[in-house]
Parts: sequence; C-alpha cells; structure tokens
Amino acid sequence: MTLEDALKACNLVAILRGIKPEEAEAVGEALIEAGWRIIEVPLNSPEPLKSIELLQKRFGDHALIGAGTVLTPAQVADVAATGARVIISPNANVEVIKASRARDMVSLPGVATPTEAFAAIEAGASGIKAFPAEAIPPYVIKAWKAVLPKHIPVLAVGGVTPDNMTEYLQAGAAGFGIGSSLYKPGMDVASIAEKARQFIAAMHASR
Repeated sequence: MTLEDALKACNLVAILRGIKPEEAEAVGEALIEAGWRIIEVPLNSPEPLKSIELLQKRFGDHALIGAGTVLTPAQVADVAATGARVIISPNANVEVIKASRARDMVSLPGVATPTEAFAAIEAGASGIKAFPAEAIPPYVIKAWKAVLPKHIPVLAVGGVTPDNMTEYLQAGAAGFGIGSSLYKPGMDVASIAEKARQFIAAMHASR
C-alpha cells in the first residue's frame, strides 16, 4: 500500500504513544476494523520495536505500519528491520529523511515553517507533518499549500479533534495525525474502537 492509497482510504494516522506490545494487536485490530490505514508507534513507547513488529506481521498487508518520534538514522535502521514502512519524526532531520528514503520507506518529518518544509521535501520527504497543529492554524496551511509542490501531502498533527478537521481540510491539509484524543495508555479496546469510529465519521462529514 502506498501513502497515496492509504490516505485515500483513510486520511487519519493513529499515534499510539505509550502502547505496550501485549495490547498492540488488539488495538490495531480495532483501528483496522474501523477503517484506519496508517498506524504509528512512537519510539518513546515501552518496547516500541516489538509493538511495531507485531503490528507489521498482523496488519502489514492491509495498512502502513511505522514508527514515530524517529530522531536518528540508526533508529530508521532499527524500524526497517521490523519490516515496517513508515518513519515519522517531530522534526525535519535531513539525515533521517535520507536514510528513510534510501530504504524506500515513507518519510513524514515534522515542520513548523516553509523553510523547514522545503528543506524536508528537497531531502526526499514523502509528505510533511505540520507540527504542532495547535500553533499552525488552517490559514497558515493554506498559505503553505500555495507554494509547496502540489503532490506533497501536508498532515496536521497535534490538537486535531473531530470539531476542527473541516477547517484544515478546506485549507488544503491532506490528513491528520491523531494521538491522545484517540489513544491513551490504559484505555480499554472498546473505548478506542468507539473513538476510532467517531473520527472516521467526522472525516467523512468533513469531506
């Protein structure tokens, strides 16, 4: 599955910060059943590579699985070894982007300015993550989209709720990364599944 295909199917990225390996498959199943097609396990979670490997083995044929909070090329190599295909970062480290693309992985670095966005794209980023979105309102995304390459998706991440998705989509955002409003450590799977469905419904309403 390509990034374009995944975003077309569901333009939401599940950020499972703090998830433990023993709950990864059950949470992944709830997300996949709800229609989500991109799942990220941040590397500052407990045993993140184990969770990523479990998710990749179980759902890799149906979704893009990857890591978040990837800060070094060595971490890119560690994630690649699990078979996962997505590298997401809070920053625009050119070496991380290049290491990801060299392994034919999707690279989604975090940016907060047009300068960072263009540098990331030049390094080979598959898309860019406007982060934190609380500090990057929709009118800023609209201004970025006027000058950035048309084929590069911009995802809004940080502070996105079902209530503000429409504004970002109208401004040109291609999708969203959803973290604590979808998943927090200790949440039961039924609650996660319900939130996952709520976001899917909001996405369809926004479109």
